[in-house]
Amino acid sequence: MLRPLLQYFRPYRLQLIPVVLASVLEMFFNAQIPMSVKFLIDRALLGHDQRMMFLILGTLAASTVVVTLTSVGRDYLFAKITSQIIASLRQRMFEHLQRLSLAFYAGTDAGDVMSRFSNDLGAVESGLTAGVSWGLQPFMDLLLSAALVFTLEWRLATLGILLCPLCVLGPRLFSKRATEASVAKQEEEGRIMSSLQETLMAPAAVRAFNLQDLIIARFRERNMLLLGAGLRQRFMTSLMERSAALGTLLLQVVVMGISGYLAFRGVITIGTFAAFQALFVSLSYSFMYLAQYTPNLISASGGVIRIEELLQEKPGVEDVPGAVDLAPLREALEFQDVQFSYTGEQRHLDGVTLSIPRGKSVAFVGPSGSGKSTVVNLLLRFYDPEAGGVLFDGTDLRHATRASLRAMTSVVFQESVLFNTTVRENIRMGKPDASESDIEAAARAAEIHDFIMSLPQGYDTMCGERGGRFSGGQRQRIAIARAMLRDPSILVLDEATSALDPATEAALNATFERLARGRTMISVTHRLSTVVKMDCIFVMNQGKLAQSGTHEELLARYGLYAHLWHKQSGVHVEASTGRAHVDGALLADIPLLADASEATRAELTTWFAAERIDGGREIFHQGEVGDRMYIIAHGTVDVIREDTQQVIAKLSDGDYFGEMALLGDVPRNATVRTEGPCVCLTLQRDQFQQLMLREPALRERIEQVAAARTAAREL
Repeated sequence: MLRPLLQYFRPYRLQLIPVVLASVLEMFFNAQIPMSVKFLIDRALLGHDQRMMFLILGTLAASTVVVTLTSVGRDYLFAKITSQIIASLRQRMFEHLQRLSLAFYAGTDAGDVMSRFSNDLGAVESGLTAGVSWGLQPFMDLLLSAALVFTLEWRLATLGILLCPLCVLGPRLFSKRATEASVAKQEEEGRIMSSLQETLMAPAAVRAFNLQDLIIARFRERNMLLLGAGLRQRFMTSLMERSAALGTLLLQVVVMGISGYLAFRGVITIGTFAAFQALFVSLSYSFMYLAQYTPNLISASGGVIRIEELLQEKPGVEDVPGAVDLAPLREALEFQDVQFSYTGEQRHLDGVTLSIPRGKSVAFVGPSGSGKSTVVNLLLRFYDPEAGGVLFDGTDLRHATRASLRAMTSVVFQESVLFNTTVRENIRMGKPDASESDIEAAARAAEIHDFIMSLPQGYDTMCGERGGRFSGGQRQRIAIARAMLRDPSILVLDEATSALDPATEAALNATFERLARGRTMISVTHRLSTVVKMDCIFVMNQGKLAQSGTHEELLARYGLYAHLWHKQSGVHVEASTGRAHVDGALLADIPLLADASEATRAELTTWFAAERIDGGREIFHQGEVGDRMYIIAHGTVDVIREDTQQVIAKLSDGDYFGEMALLGDVPRNATVRTEGPCVCLTLQRDQFQQLMLREPALRERIEQVAAARTAAREL
């Protein structure tokens, strides 16, 4: 248990010397008192030697003053050392987290990491802080007391020492289980921290979906598990302490009885009896203090285990020895037969080969899960490919420094989180040494300067946690200013506008088009209307590069891109008014409506009503009985299985869902939730039923489609 903690003291060996010397002085003082009892009784009291009595008492008084002063100094110095150890350990943990790759964060609960900074580090601090008063000092007192009792009466001392294992037998028996219980409790604390963090990060979603009862029930279940783990840990700790105390008391009774008998028979003097008892009580209590310190050690050891687990995590992406600094891009970024998997179970990129010439604007599009964002993750070297290579002017990125790559790139993510500091400092993070004029120029480029100046505190306005004081569009523009402050030669947009409303998206796309001039711009998006003017469009599908070319070239090939374009161009949202409508051609792609006449579908387009839904809202819940179908005009939704809470599909512009509700009281077979603000076109069942009454042939065909769908679902 001690070994994990002692490693942290190695850098402070010299500073510990005064601590040890002061503890040695206190050790001699603690032994001085019982030895003084012997001489006080045998020589001063029984010998009626007043001078001896004053000499002994005066020496004890002077020693008390000296030891008190040195002990106070020792405690301050040791507190300083332990504080430095904890601060250094906390800094190491934080710096290590910054070096870990995204794969670590993808597979780790943030609450568990936070628990290592709070609960585990607190346990280590508690174990270190008590190290002198409950560990080192009792251990030294025990050694000296053991030596002194042998000088007083070696036979009695031998017997006492042989019986001393009674004090540690209980702690020895329970220590392993106590350690396991402590680690289990700390792991449960990590899990409950994760649960708490999830709730604190999404209060609006909890209330919007009326999830309070569900969240409370889950927290109660997790809390009961922590209660059980805490109860077991405290019970095992209590067993250790009680068994140590019981052993100590039994030892004292045995030794007192034997030494009393020897004094009664005249084998030892009364002074020797009193001194021996005092020393042995000190010795046994030292055993007990050490035993009572053991639970602290166990908890600290459990904390060390979890902290070291974190520190032993290896970054998935590191600079190799001799890595070179990249020069500004001259020719092209290239993928050469790249293969990659996040999990090792399936290929997320499979043999991708492509080239992005310098100064060109390119886009990666494709269905959800096709691999387009994975391409960007490898371009930015958040991950390394398993096979093939990502080349920067012919240099494999694995042989280049990450710092030089990221110095010439800037990224605007779908959710650009702002830090809880001022607007100025959030923008400055793009370039820490930027001047005030540089910051304002970047804000002007992002078209956010005027808004910032309209704020009461201007650039000194606090952004709030995750930028919560601003709208989504305002956050994105501040993030764009941060990105542009670096004057990047490569600008990456990763679904940068997908979580915004149509008007804000249109305005930001105009800004991006202007900022892309003279730069290499790489855009990842599912919305094809934003990529029409791109120099090249790469169409991804199931981890492979399916097509590439300009918008016109891809439409002419009638492949996947043309299919996606047909689907998305079938719905329209006016950026200025927010009005939405659907084309009859898109309705023909819906199996339930495929056999309807062109005139009927044209009439149906007038029946769809636009419905605006905020981000993070539940459109409907699995098991509910529906009364309408939906077509997404703008936005993205997640389709979720409630039993597993897994996202089984992502739907975006032009996709439809819930159409079986048009036929009758059919329960929804999944939950649908918006990722960001959405505009949906909805068709009510009552209106659709009127259509089927008018066209019996269409009704018969729809019933056949519904029966086939039901049979497929049962299989």
